[in-house]
Amino acid sequence: MATASEERAAADVLKSLARHLNCLNEDNKIARKRALEAVKRETVEQRLSGGALQELFGGLLKALLKCLSDPAETCRDTAIQILTGFIRAVPKPEDSLPYLMPALAQRLGGKEILEPAEELRLALMEMLSLVLEVCGRQLAPYLDDMIKILQRTITDPFPEVKKESCKCVISVAQSIPDHFHLQAESLLKPLLQTISHQHSQVRVSVTQATGAVIQHSTGKNVDDVLSHLAQRLFDDSPRVRKAVTVVVGDWLLRLPDRYSYFHKLIPLLLSSLSDEIPEIRTLAEDLWKKVGSQWEKENEDDLKDKMDFRLPAPALYTSGVERPGLGCRELVVRNLSKLLPAVGRDIGDWLVQTRVKTAQLLRVLLLHAEDHCTQHLQSLLTVLYHACADPETDVRAQCLESAKLLGAFVSAEVYLKLLLPHVEDFTSCSSASPWAPLTVLGAILRGSSREALQPHLIKIGDTLAHPEVCQGSQQALYLDQLLVCVDTVLCVCQVDCAVISLQLLKVLVSVQSLASQQEQRNKAEESVRCLCEAQGLSGACELYRQHMADLLQWLSDSHHNWTSHSIQKTQLEIIFLPALLPLLKSCLEPSRDPEIRLHIFTMLSKLLLDSSNTLDSQGWFAEYMEMVLQDLLLPNLVWRSGRSAAAVRTAALSCLLAVLHGAAFPAERVLSVEETLSTQLISALEEDSKLARLLACRSLHSLLKLTTQRLNTDSLNKIYPELLKRVDDSSEDVRVEALKSLSTWFSSLGKNYNTQSCRPHLEFLFQQLLLYMDDPDTKIQDLVLEVLKEASEVDRGLLQQQTEAVREKQRSPEYCDKLLQHMHSL
Repeated sequence: MATASEERAAADVLKSLARHLNCLNEDNKIARKRALEAVKRETVEQRLSGGALQELFGGLLKALLKCLSDPAETCRDTAIQILTGFIRAVPKPEDSLPYLMPALAQRLGGKEILEPAEELRLALMEMLSLVLEVCGRQLAPYLDDMIKILQRTITDPFPEVKKESCKCVISVAQSIPDHFHLQAESLLKPLLQTISHQHSQVRVSVTQATGAVIQHSTGKNVDDVLSHLAQRLFDDSPRVRKAVTVVVGDWLLRLPDRYSYFHKLIPLLLSSLSDEIPEIRTLAEDLWKKVGSQWEKENEDDLKDKMDFRLPAPALYTSGVERPGLGCRELVVRNLSKLLPAVGRDIGDWLVQTRVKTAQLLRVLLLHAEDHCTQHLQSLLTVLYHACADPETDVRAQCLESAKLLGAFVSAEVYLKLLLPHVEDFTSCSSASPWAPLTVLGAILRGSSREALQPHLIKIGDTLAHPEVCQGSQQALYLDQLLVCVDTVLCVCQVDCAVISLQLLKVLVSVQSLASQQEQRNKAEESVRCLCEAQGLSGACELYRQHMADLLQWLSDSHHNWTSHSIQKTQLEIIFLPALLPLLKSCLEPSRDPEIRLHIFTMLSKLLLDSSNTLDSQGWFAEYMEMVLQDLLLPNLVWRSGRSAAAVRTAALSCLLAVLHGAAFPAERVLSVEETLSTQLISALEEDSKLARLLACRSLHSLLKLTTQRLNTDSLNKIYPELLKRVDDSSEDVRVEALKSLSTWFSSLGKNYNTQSCRPHLEFLFQQLLLYMDDPDTKIQDLVLEVLKEASEVDRGLLQQQTEAVREKQRSPEYCDKLLQHMHSL
């Protein structure tokens, strides 16, 4: 109640404003504007007492509310400022509600909003927000007007009005909850229409308002809202995702009917545990801990035994991860059967974001479920088969982590019973990818302990070595997963793998046979070395020797069915070569019996001559070629006295020619041994045996062709004098081969061969070759002419000069004329 003095002061102000109030009805908007400014100046801008302002407000309210419909925007703006000032200052603002709320509902809550100016709509909503703040529960009779206003303003085109409306929704819900729940659901439609607005702050406000509406409603519309909130978890704005996390956490803690919706709300909050923003992850963790603790207290009687006798975390619990509390774990366990069908459905969604979120959620669920995963193992494996074949890397990575958790939580006997049949026959697991069961097996084994796997190693080894598995597909991804399984078993079980050494070796041999990429073969060879280390063996040769009988029996069991497309012939080669070459090296030591060496070189020569169908049928022999040269052939080319030693050198030269002629030897590897090789071949040119000299010439010829324009100058200048000597050989075959080699020598001169600095060499070579133009054998003359034609490409001027000099001496005029004619035509 205002005091007498306050009433007099108010009356005096009203009296002084009488003329201005009359001006509010003028047609002139300037007059109306001045009148309103005078009212503002004399009332809310004066330092009047609360009681006096209350009296003034009562006297001016109707006139001011009428001004809200003034045609002039400036007048409406001033009227709103005056009303807001009064509401903020008077002690009993609720006295104005009978007139104020209908007026606001008329301006903002009709089918069409009457206030056209968006800034004034915002000012009106801010005034409404102030009314909610100062009046609180006194607004209960005017709830209908509030709802009408909010239904319209939530969908207002102006984003700021939307945000202020959402703020008002929260205030109404908190101020009059007993009445609000009756009409709360009518606000959901406009809120859900606005929740995907382009402005992130609007999405935040709508999310918060939606949370308040559901919190203070009857709870029947939770299902209608969940899909919209789930969509906001993929929002690009961290603020929106944070708002969703807060809302869902609040529902899990305070929603009256939350127990009915645990299975729908838990996935939303747990999804935030994997958010990319640390702040959101921390917020979600804190809320989830509160939810678990609260549920634990509310169900203390049911959990009494588990609380009194808390079991330790599993031995292989993920390092660096805090174990969830008992309440959190129990909440997940009790709802897991309802959650997994949805996980299985969403893991195959067409949207990448959905699949990634689902894969992350699955990992979190398994982390909570621990050994309770066992009863859902079949459905979990089905989900993982599909997810591990997903084209998205993040999905595969998360699902591999989930599979590792299964290895830690589920008994090996149980998961192997379900998983191994699918590995043997991938079509039985409804997965389109043959490598999916292998991928899951590799990950689960990695999560298991050595002690858990030890009793089941033979079963695992036999399954991997089964022909339908180790030879099941040539696809690179399939072979990669086979290698992963082998490497995982070796890593986890270490020395225990000795009992399945043969089975693992069969798998590795099969991978090498089927692999089309050198990288995969290298990986398989590395796995073979790891298998050797696990058993304390010195190397692959010892491993193959250990299992040679079993491996050959393995191959012979199916040899009746071999075809040109069978991989067994490649498997035989892989098994054969690593064991054969060390044996050959030992047998071909120069100190061994010459007869034995001669016989072995004869056999090896035959194999090398048809290497594409024998030793090099898969293109792998090049890897062993340096060993063949360095350890088998070159030591046996060193001169030693005696006929037997000469025969061995001839046989070694025959093998060497087969190696160089077979084109299976990469030029890079030839160059690495070229110096030693050329030295031995030059020495062999002086052999007493005509066959040995012929083989040496042909080998040099092949060496020059194989290393075209890549030999250095010193090597080239060292070779040609020795070939020139062979042109005078007693054997016509050797002479012919020497001239062919010289022709190839000229074509081997690359850019690095400087004809100026090497001019003396070329002069000598041209002179000597021109001498052979007089040879009595016309075949030799023809060959020399062809060699000199090739030489004309190197230094035409020098050769032409020397040829003309020979022609002048009337020596071989016919051949000289042919050579000169050829050079003139160039």
